[in-house]
Amino acid sequence: MKLWGIDLGGTKIECAVLDSAQNLEVIARMRLPTESAKGYEHILSQIKRLIDMVAEQVGERPTKIGFATPGVLEPDSQLMKNSNTTCLNGMPLKADLQKILDVPCQLANDANCFALAEALMGAGKEHHAAEVVFGVIMGTGVGGGLVVNNKIIAGHHGIGGEWGHNILEENGQPCYCGKAGCVEQVISGPALERFYEQQSGERLTMKVILERYREGNDVHASATIERLLEYYGRAISTLINVIDPGLIVIGGGVGNVDLLYTAGYERIRKYIFNKGVVTTPIVKPKLGDSAGVFGAALL
Repeated sequence: MKLWGIDLGGTKIECAVLDSAQNLEVIARMRLPTESAKGYEHILSQIKRLIDMVAEQVGERPTKIGFATPGVLEPDSQLMKNSNTTCLNGMPLKADLQKILDVPCQLANDANCFALAEALMGAGKEHHAAEVVFGVIMGTGVGGGLVVNNKIIAGHHGIGGEWGHNILEENGQPCYCGKAGCVEQVISGPALERFYEQQSGERLTMKVILERYREGNDVHASATIERLLEYYGRAISTLINVIDPGLIVIGGGVGNVDLLYTAGYERIRKYIFNKGVVTTPIVKPKLGDSAGVFGAALL
């Protein structure tokens, strides 16, 4: 049976079809813009349009579909919550998808789908002994997904793995979640760019900030990367202290900063409850930006 997955992102919707659960060969992939500014109903129509296009390409329609979503489905109300694509919040997304697509749909947070795909198809293949895999997203936002014995742990409230919305900096920047100083408001790409602008008066991308840091002649770039490393160490050490995963996979644009995998370890050692010893493999993803859609198909 073919496995269908949809990654519902803020800017793009991607569909992938895998040949079967046995060989996981990708037989089709296609994307459309989300155009979330046009609202909830438009997003639904874009999803249906994409499914129709892919079904025509592969010559058959899905019998079920997995969805990687921003935010999560509240277990009790079955309404979406915690999505930074805010028009989804409070909406019965699963019920509406099943109505317009006429197939069973399974929804999971996009970070959980990322973690599942990396555990089964990506970095986890090189770390077979890891029973507990934590997937970190550090990009425009900060999220996380928890997989134990190849199964997503969504949790009682559906928020398992949501380390990005724990308070990291007291009296920090306000977050859309209602708190202030969340991990997302400290070490996401936009948060770090905002910090640099506040220090220097100049707005730059993370790519340029990192280049200036490496050149060694920009004190504000140095302060920004130092902030990233210090708070990354605090946040990851807390994660290890709580669940002690056998593997951490870091995706997202900020996750490409090589210093996280060298100097970042030193910062974790400062805070870990293990006498400064850190042996957890912390690696980059193997599946790139396709992990979310593959994880959705694996649901």
